[in-house]
Amino acid sequence: MDRKAELYSLEGKAGLFQVLPYSIQQILAMFVTNMVPITLIAAAAVPALAQAEILSLMQSAMVAAGIATIIQATPIWKLGSGLPIFMGVSFTFVVPLSAIAARHGYGAVIGAVLVGGLFECALGLSVRYWRKIVAPIVSGLVVMGIGLSLLATAARSFGGGYIEDFGSIGNIAIGSVTLLTCLLWMVFAKGTKKQLSILIGLAAGYLAALLMGKVDFSGLGEGGWFALPRLFPYAPTFRVDAIISICIIYLISATETLGDASAVVGGVMNRDLSKDETMGALTIDGMGSVLSGILGGTPVTSYSENVGLTIMTRVVNRRVARVGGVIMVIAGLFPGIGRFIKTIPTPVIGGVLLIVLGQILVSGIQMIARAGFTPRNKLITAITLSIAIGFTTSTEAGIWRELPVAVQSIFSQNVVAVIFIIALVLNLALPKSMEE
Repeated sequence: MDRKAELYSLEGKAGLFQVLPYSIQQILAMFVTNMVPITLIAAAAVPALAQAEILSLMQSAMVAAGIATIIQATPIWKLGSGLPIFMGVSFTFVVPLSAIAARHGYGAVIGAVLVGGLFECALGLSVRYWRKIVAPIVSGLVVMGIGLSLLATAARSFGGGYIEDFGSIGNIAIGSVTLLTCLLWMVFAKGTKKQLSILIGLAAGYLAALLMGKVDFSGLGEGGWFALPRLFPYAPTFRVDAIISICIIYLISATETLGDASAVVGGVMNRDLSKDETMGALTIDGMGSVLSGILGGTPVTSYSENVGLTIMTRVVNRRVARVGGVIMVIAGLFPGIGRFIKTIPTPVIGGVLLIVLGQILVSGIQMIARAGFTPRNKLITAITLSIAIGFTTSTEAGIWRELPVAVQSIFSQNVVAVIFIIALVLNLALPKSMEE
């Protein structure tokens, strides 16, 4: 196989220095957002966690995500799909875990994470009993939903994130420099260098932010430079109400993981997800979360930002994920590395996310097309998207107000969850005769 073609093969024998730039590109695309969920959850805890404790938890979660990424790409027993999927700290759990932390303390968060992770692992091991009901049209709609749900994140990041000067000329300029550099590199670069557009765009955006005085180095000196994660830094407590609510969220996380894995094989390899890949993707999603909980962190899951980048570059060599996982572990053990990467301004990340996340949406459309635009599939698509997008983008939560608060918290803003439920029900309920 041609040396350059090795990067575009799952089993390619690409060398370390050949895959390293792509691994770094993947890490930079997700590192900053990977830090946010655990910060929000820990900040909500009662009693409150000190800043030093939060920093320690962030590093431990990075180690867990790195190990899960390595196993995801290099299956062990039934853990891991063998696909180049990067794992990170999940945003899906922020609201419910923050509520648990505020009501029962951080120990209840850890207890719910541990039990929920085992639940998702069991879901993966039993995949042969339920896999057939997740038809290609359902998977395609879920992938499309993931893309739709993340576009607002890209736009928010482009404008500066959740800060006072959101949408300022300076933030828009930095995001635009990043975006335009990526586009120009993709147009004019040759060969495999074309696939490094995100890395080049990040570098250009960072330089622009540096020249504009938008890079904050104040946090570089905080904490030590090496730290081993601690086992059970917080004793888990097991609250039935917390566990039940989080297991429901794990179902949503599992749906997103299936969507991400389907997007990789469908968007790049033009095939459907196999039974073993489905099982492995879910089991490591669950056990990676268990490991994160043992180290004091919150759930880890597949990172859609990285899936979009993989679809865009078509670099599916699993060694990219393995090396990326090692980088994450090192960054977790040497906090200074993480603190330096965190200096990347949010608009720089937003500039690349506008390109990357749109790729997931397009991949979902391709999967729907591959399932076929039969009358039945068109009806499922039309009704699913109408309900999911219409009900979750409405500024008023009135349509959900008569439902229990727990149901509202899951469905009122989670378009992926609504798409999965509606598409699954319609696919099971509508007669197959409509295909004709």
